[in-house]
Amino acid sequence: MFKWEKLGQVFNPKKSGTGEWMQEQAQNPYAVDMDKFVRVYFNCRAKKDKEGKSTSYAGFVDLDKKNILNVLNISSKPIIQLGTKGSFDEFGIMSGSVFRVDEEYYLYYVGWTRMLSVPYNWAIGLAKSSDGGTTFSRFGKGPIIGSTYNEPFLQAGCSSIMKIDNVFHLWYTSGIKWIDTGLKSESVYQIMHAVSPDGINWDREGVPIIKAVVVDEAQASPSVININDRWHMFFSYRHSTNFRNKERGYRIGYAWSDDLKVWHRDDTSSGFDISAWGWDSEMVCYPSVVKINGFVYMFYCGNDFGKEGFGCAILKQ
Repeated sequence: MFKWEKLGQVFNPKKSGTGEWMQEQAQNPYAVDMDKFVRVYFNCRAKKDKEGKSTSYAGFVDLDKKNILNVLNISSKPIIQLGTKGSFDEFGIMSGSVFRVDEEYYLYYVGWTRMLSVPYNWAIGLAKSSDGGTTFSRFGKGPIIGSTYNEPFLQAGCSSIMKIDNVFHLWYTSGIKWIDTGLKSESVYQIMHAVSPDGINWDREGVPIIKAVVVDEAQASPSVININDRWHMFFSYRHSTNFRNKERGYRIGYAWSDDLKVWHRDDTSSGFDISAWGWDSEMVCYPSVVKINGFVYMFYCGNDFGKEGFGCAILKQ
């Protein structure tokens, strides 16, 4: 069983936001070791418009590697601009995996489209950075991973990526179905796996790889890491209806694999749960597990899907 020590809250956009685009939420933290500091990408929102709709933007904070709670820098503007009219990322962008390829950084992000019969649609886009991961430009106008005949709904790149033996591996979220609750439609999505020779063209089977433990389980934000020659995945899961509460909201699950193909789920071994009080006392979600200076850290969000930002924990055992 893993044992974690929670170090505390790292960033709260309500206290430290740098503009109108960074007013609420700091979702889906994704940590990248930049040698001299740790950059954590995250997703925030401007205040809701007159129709009650919000727009998501991606930013980052830079952290001191010697004191991971010490914020050195906060992005002053979004790392990538919203898409043009009619594009798949017109109404929101959420950063996911960031991966260094030669002298560039690849950003796999979620583009948001507003819909009529359901609230939204997602697809995964690719953007590249040549300035050290500070700003990104689109690889193309459309997504690199979208709907297919066996993945008809919602592809999200708030995920995990790595390169093993010259093959790129991407763990991402894909929609299974929509549920009509009578008040609004809620999505059901689960974790899937794709491989690529170049990080651009992906082969995928469209089959969930993590067994669900609750009816209509929603899974998100898989984070894969190798520890002691075994692959470990930490991810978010929750009910798909009536989930905006302590009892049915997000928790952090766990699975392990020896071959990256068959995953064995054992949530009791994650060693991670809500706190007794405070900003993560009702929900824990969106883990990003990374090795830094010989230590393993987990960056994660708390209550209300990261409305008060994200925090950090260190692996003790």
